Amino acid sequence: MPLQNKKSSTYSSIKSILASKQKLKPANQYITREFQDFGYQIAEKLGDLPHKALYIKMAKMYPRSLLDSAMSFVSDYPKAQNKGRLFMWKIKQLKGLMKTTPTMGKKDGGGDRKSLE
Repeated sequence: MPLQNKKSSTYSSIKSILASKQKLKPANQYITREFQDFGYQIAEKLGDLPHKALYIKMAKMYPRSLLDSAMSFVSDYPKAQNKGRLFMWKIKQLKGLMKTTPTMGKKDGGGDRKSLE
């Protein structure tokens, strides 16, 4: 049985082949740590990508529970004109509550070990 030469009628250029094989870089290609990703997600949810550095810094400095509760508060207001401002206001309010609320189990602000002996 003779081999048949199949000639394809359409050829692709080398440029298009290489472009299809090349990996696409993600939009957030420089994110290497978890807090950076979390800060970027906050900026996306708030629609405030120009200030993403601020949210990344906040994700590094503040407890995640504080940021999550502020995000849930903002998500309850879908018609908010400036979600970034609302988020920052809620963070300020929650930080004030954390300072005034006494912590459980600490009588005098947690002393050093020598006082326990």
